Amino acid sequence: MSESSPFKPFGLTQVYVPRDGAPTVDIVFVHGLNGHPHDSWTSKSTNCYWPVDLLPDVLAPLRPRILTYGYNANVTAFTDGASRDSIVSHAETLASNLAANRNLRSCSDRPIIFVCHSLGGLVVKRALIYSRSLSNEKTEHLRSVYVSTFGILFLGTPHNGSDIAKWGLLLHNICSAVMPKKFMEASPQLVKALRTNNETLQHINSLFADIMSRFHIYLFHETRSTDVRGTREIIVDEASAAPYLEGVERMGIEADHSHMCKFDDENAAGYEVVAEAILRYSRQAPMVIADRWVEEKKARTLEKQHKAREIYDGKPDIPTILFYFGY
Repeated sequence: MSESSPFKPFGLTQVYVPRDGAPTVDIVFVHGLNGHPHDSWTSKSTNCYWPVDLLPDVLAPLRPRILTYGYNANVTAFTDGASRDSIVSHAETLASNLAANRNLRSCSDRPIIFVCHSLGGLVVKRALIYSRSLSNEKTEHLRSVYVSTFGILFLGTPHNGSDIAKWGLLLHNICSAVMPKKFMEASPQLVKALRTNNETLQHINSLFADIMSRFHIYLFHETRSTDVRGTREIIVDEASAAPYLEGVERMGIEADHSHMCKFDDENAAGYEVVAEAILRYSRQAPMVIADRWVEEKKARTLEKQHKAREIYDGKPDIPTILFYFGY
């Protein structure tokens, strides 16, 4: 798909769908700070948009559907916890968009694999936390994102960062890496905003820790430094991007923070490992997610039965109650 293709700046864009047969997995790309649903994944030297130009060939037998998510990824989205453009709002919008997209196509139980760059990983983590929390039958359709997610590839996402001072420095360095120097020099208020006490950022990682073991996860860290204000720095260091965790894969990509998610061609550093992980997850996901949906539906049925008993306090009898609730 070329740059002239109709990429939505906000929301989901379906960039690839198999011609023969129904898809077996949805792969969703989520960019980071100051990112774009096309440009963030496109090589500047070869114009290779690897989610479409390379990945479908690897995954062809599995018939993937590939989507890219765009959102207003300016600095405020990650620094202003009080703003309705906050990371929580972006996460809720991602979950709602994805659930709606899949419900309209009658595929809410199809496996999901997320590929996210930098702070986009925080949006994905928060979206899964949000989706998991929705147990009310009026909103349980949004819970489908949590139930269906099998794997996540995090490219340069900071996983250790609850310290406010360190978050401020980290976010400042990411801004310096992805935004024009002139903008940084002309925006002293940005530095102040980055040091704002932000409970959202503090708690995302601790909340995600409760559900992390449910997913297959691959952590990628950058190995090349970025020019930040005349000095070379690793933007998200290995300890933060790829901590050693039981059952979690990790690897370094020979690129800087901005280019670790862009591949010139199939021979580019890191591409084969990323592609193989997506392929492996796509093969494993259908059976696992099918079993999870069986358990999810059982749990929902039991919950409705329990509520029916509470509401009617044994009157009328249970068969009548179940008939009232549509069973």
